[in-house]
Amino acid sequence: MSNVHQLTDVATLRQRARQHVEEGAVTHSYTADREEVLRLLNEALATELVCVLRYKRHYFMASGLKASVAADEFLEHATQEAQHADTLAERIVQLGGEPEFNPDLLSKHSHAQYVAGNTLKEMVYEDLVAERIAIDSYREMIQFIGDQDSTTRRILEDILAQEEEHADDMADILKDL
Repeated sequence: MSNVHQLTDVATLRQRARQHVEEGAVTHSYTADREEVLRLLNEALATELVCVLRYKRHYFMASGLKASVAADEFLEHATQEAQHADTLAERIVQLGGEPEFNPDLLSKHSHAQYVAGNTLKEMVYEDLVAERIAIDSYREMIQFIGDQDSTTRRILEDILAQEEEHADDMADILKDL
């Protein structure tokens, strides 16, 4: 007994595409809880934006003998976190939502905290903690979404892979401090 999924005929696909056309990328086959996905994406957006700000501060405040290596990583990570934020905001809009950029709400919705850190070691440590929070958050979001929204899942998986690289970078620097 084969378990082959029957594809929808072209006429039905064409008819469905014309229904609710104002919903853009969200079609009849979208099965995820869109409001919940939008909430999660806005939390991820807030987390990324808080991380951009923390990494930028650390970039400008890094000092000491080993500061140049760390500062280079801080700047690179800030740039990549900003790219993540842009990707998340774009997906939120595709799903018919509004990306939340209100500064008063960012730290409330962010999973990671904004901890300034006074020494280079504290800065790297706090960045590593934040990356570990992001890694667990993205893994849980990916599991929650499952097969219901493959585009969002793929976006989150790509960001997760980069967050794991960031954590690895921070762990390597921390060993040398």
